[in-house]
Amino acid sequence: MKPLVSDKKAPLAEDAANKGTNDGAVAQTETVLPVEKIDFSNVKIEPLFEESVDFETFSRSDFRAVKIEACEAVPKSKKLLKFTLNDGTDRRRTILSGIHEYYEPEELVGKTAIAIVNLPPRQMMGIDSEGMLISAVHKVDDHDALNLLMVDDRIPAGAKLY
Repeated sequence: MKPLVSDKKAPLAEDAANKGTNDGAVAQTETVLPVEKIDFSNVKIEPLFEESVDFETFSRSDFRAVKIEACEAVPKSKKLLKFTLNDGTDRRRTILSGIHEYYEPEELVGKTAIAIVNLPPRQMMGIDSEGMLISAVHKVDDHDALNLLMVDDRIPAGAKLY
């Protein structure tokens, strides 16, 4: 029988040996990658909204994990990417997003992103966009920067965010 996959790491053999319970366990090693230092000293973010939104209004927004099944540039547009998304239902969702300046379509296929899925459809370049992908935006050295919010691929399509 195969063991269930777990996020917990098995104890290292030397840990087991220190406890006197090695019983022939094979030594495991973890690869520790160096942490890349990010210099945030040149980053500027937009100020927070002064206007409040009540919880009831916020809670009507339906944030979901979506799997990016296909992504392509929209013809005649320099900014728009057309996403075909699995939103956990049996139909595919199309969302257009103006992030082509920051991402090439092929690098996004297979990723898991976050979208608001209960916005009314909006026509863009003659295509209905059925929601909005969530991104973080800021400025670095007076240049716009954008990062599409992507999450662990173990999160299933359609998972609701609270």
